[in-house]
Amino acid sequence: MNPVTLKQLRYFDALARHVHFGRAAEACAISQPALSMQIKELEEALGGVLLDRGARHVWLTKFGEEIAQRVRDILRSVDELGDLARASRERLVGRLRIGMIPTIAPYLLPTVIGNLTRMHPELDIHVRETLTPKLIQELAQGRLDTAIVALPVSEPSLTEVALFAENFLLVRPGEDDGTPVPTSETLREMRLLLLEEGHCFRDQALSFCNMQSSPPREVLDASSLSTLVQMVSAGIGVTLIPEMAVAVETRSASVSLARFKSPQPSRTIGMIWRKTSPLARQLLQISEVVCLSAGALREQHTLRT
Repeated sequence: MNPVTLKQLRYFDALARHVHFGRAAEACAISQPALSMQIKELEEALGGVLLDRGARHVWLTKFGEEIAQRVRDILRSVDELGDLARASRERLVGRLRIGMIPTIAPYLLPTVIGNLTRMHPELDIHVRETLTPKLIQELAQGRLDTAIVALPVSEPSLTEVALFAENFLLVRPGEDDGTPVPTSETLREMRLLLLEEGHCFRDQALSFCNMQSSPPREVLDASSLSTLVQMVSAGIGVTLIPEMAVAVETRSASVSLARFKSPQPSRTIGMIWRKTSPLARQLLQISEVVCLSAGALREQHTLRT
C-alpha cells in the first residue's frame, strides 16, 4: 500500500470544502485531472471510497465525512507545528491568514495591510472576507490565524481582544439635511434599509431600534453598505452605517449624515484567535497595529470633515 501524503490530505480537504473538482483544483493551484488522480490514490491508500461522483457534483460518502474530520485535525496540527516555529522567533515572519467581516474590510483593510507590510515586511499576508459565523468556523478548523470582527462572539475556544469602538451614523436623503434626527423609536416607523440576514451589523442596527423580536414592515435588505447608501440617495429610505464607512460610501451619493443623541448606537471591533494558537504573542502585536491603523483612519476622516 502506498503511504498517504500530506499533499493528498490537503487536496482532499479542499475538495471536501468546495465539493467541486474544478473549484478545489483552482484553490490548490493544480489541474483538475491532477487533483482527481491524487484523490484516487488517496482512496486506494485508505482502502475506501471517499466520494460519490455525479455528472456535475460530488458528495462525500459516510466514510469520506469521517476522514474529512480527521484530515482537518491533522492539517491543523501540522500548521500549528509551523506556528510554533514562527512563535519562537523575535520578529513577525511567514504566513498570516487574517479574516475580516464585510463591514470592516473595505475601509480598514488598506491601512492595516499598509502598516503591517511597512512594520513587518517579512509577513506573507493572506486576507479572507466573509461573515462572522464562517470566520469562526475557519478559525476553529485552523484555516485562519485570526479575524477582525464585531465583538462579542462568545466562543469559549477563542480569545477576544477589544480594539476600538465606533458609532453608527444615520444616512438620509440629501433633502432631509437639517431636519430633526429621529429617535430609535421614531426610526422604527420609517422605511429602514438594512444589510441582509447573516450580517452582524444588521442585528446591531435592529437592536438599536428594538426590532429584534418582530421584524418591521418597512425593512428592505441589501448585500453591501454601498448598495444601502445608494438606495438612500435614490430616496428609497434611510439607513445606518458604521463611522469608518462614511468617507468611502458617501463620497458619490446625494445623502445627508446625522448623529444620534447619546447614547449613540455603536459597536466594538476586536480580534479573535484560537486560545491554543502558538502565535498568541505575535497576534497581540498585530492587534496593536490594527489599533494604530484605526486611529489613523479616524484622523483622516476628521481632517476631511
